[in-house]
Amino acid sequence: MRPTDYFRLFLLAAIWGASFLFMRMIAPVLGAIPTAFFRVLLGAASLAVILTLLRVQWTFDGKFRSTLVLGAINSGIPFLMYCMAAKLLPAGYSAIFNATTPLMGVLIGYLFFQEKIGVKKGIGVATGIGGVALLTATGPISVSLSVVLGALACLVATGCYGAAGFLTKRWIGDRGGLDAKLVAFGSQIGATMLLAPCFVGSAAFAPPVSWGGSTVWLALTALGLICTAGAYILYFRLIADIGPLRSLTVTFLIPPFGVLWGMLFLGEQVTWAHMGGGGLIGIALWLVLSTTKQLTSTAQNAVNVRS
Repeated sequence: MRPTDYFRLFLLAAIWGASFLFMRMIAPVLGAIPTAFFRVLLGAASLAVILTLLRVQWTFDGKFRSTLVLGAINSGIPFLMYCMAAKLLPAGYSAIFNATTPLMGVLIGYLFFQEKIGVKKGIGVATGIGGVALLTATGPISVSLSVVLGALACLVATGCYGAAGFLTKRWIGDRGGLDAKLVAFGSQIGATMLLAPCFVGSAAFAPPVSWGGSTVWLALTALGLICTAGAYILYFRLIADIGPLRSLTVTFLIPPFGVLWGMLFLGEQVTWAHMGGGGLIGIALWLVLSTTKQLTSTAQNAVNVRS
């Protein structure tokens, strides 16, 4: 890899790590549903502008409906789950839990897609579960029902990412493929369609006490434009230049940035629990990513935003 490739990899990790900071700033003010809805709406609008500027051919080859469904699974539900978690957990927690995405992919593949789990993968999954338990039980905030619910919300999100990888391969990759930028755009449209009725309902019957000030909306703009649309384009370029497996190493780099941004801008406490839980999850990722060719194939066909 060239020095510029390393720079882009770390830049992507910093951007996706910052998404947890922004959600932590926005969701407690606007609520989980408005935050998730405006994120995907801004992401879809930005991608439309970007694709127009890049003169991408708007040809979905009969796969547009598939991209909409994938968007609900791969963006709509996960973004909502992370916004719910942002009301309950520090940003660093969510960033570390997000790193369990490949582990959930292995479990989803075994449970629903007839994928085998070897000894090394099994050890990796068990180690990752241990890391999640350690962070939840010994972190800087006391264990409570809200903490457990926040952790479960993060795991639901990563489970959706894992399922979306296999579904993308089945619905898109195995049917001749599709420009990843179009998959990204279609998925954001699908996520917007899923969350729009939820947003209308929440705004009508349980509107936010406050719609926030300029800081909240600047953070929301950055979340939609930079952490969603911009990160997609950067991720696609990395996959094209250094390959899907090397691009997946961004998963290792997001948690440190998520913890760092939370510490610098929100005053979140960093403890040995972050090191212990995050370290176990990192070891688990290495065990899983170093042994699976299926994950490489899945990553090449999937558009799995990790935050």
